[in-house]
Amino acid sequence: MSESFSDRLSAAVSVLIRPLVRLFLQHGITYPQFIKLVRSVYVDVADREFRIPGKAQTDSRLTLLTGIHRRYVKALREEIRQEFTIPPNASLGGQLIGVWVSDGRFLDADDHPLPLPRSGDEHTLSFEALVRTVTTDLRPRAILDELVRLGLVVIDADDHVRLVREAFVPKTGVEEKLYFFGRNLHDHIAASAHNVSGDEPSFLERSAYNSELTQASVDELAQYAEQQAMRALQNVHRRAGQLREKDKNAPDASHRINFGAYFYATADTEEDPSGGED
Repeated sequence: MSESFSDRLSAAVSVLIRPLVRLFLQHGITYPQFIKLVRSVYVDVADREFRIPGKAQTDSRLTLLTGIHRRYVKALREEIRQEFTIPPNASLGGQLIGVWVSDGRFLDADDHPLPLPRSGDEHTLSFEALVRTVTTDLRPRAILDELVRLGLVVIDADDHVRLVREAFVPKTGVEEKLYFFGRNLHDHIAASAHNVSGDEPSFLERSAYNSELTQASVDELAQYAEQQAMRALQNVHRRAGQLREKDKNAPDASHRINFGAYFYATADTEEDPSGGED
């Protein structure tokens, strides 16, 4: 008897969640806690996204959709949802770095972010001038201190501010790391789920896979992939900034995009679901 779509989807998800389960075990999140979380998300998604136009969403229908007992559905619907909001540091830092890697005023001839003096007058390229493109409500020094804390910039011997990571991936700052963990993986899975469901147009979701490599080759590819990815991210960010400026007064300027890249390497294991280029 051939496997159904649900069977194959379940098998794929069992591979998908293994790193998540590993992360949970590392941080003391137990199976009962995980089930409670999943139960809540099931009810929330069914409640928000699977409504029948013109009809009220009832506890009974949600029980039918999710298979979760009505008493749990009722309690979960009455809970106050804790929204996963962007931390202020991530929002402001992301905007500032976005300008720094895409605005030609702050780039050298090779389109690399320029080191910037901390301060200057209104006609001088400086870190203060960069901050003014994003906000005038916060002191540049406070923003600089926070970016240094997160490991995103350094102050060099000439007292210039240098961007050391051309994407907002903080070395420290748990709140910021968890925000990007949730947002980026959500969007990656959402794009794949959209494509698997057969919805059109499909989203870009590709990877380059290879195996039987030495550690030295993996190290070389990691560096090469980062260089290529940063170039692509910078180009998309620059074009997005141009289009955002063009669209700022449009009545339907209410959409967001997320374009990402990842690189992962490990010894060949049974977790690797496939081979070749996808």
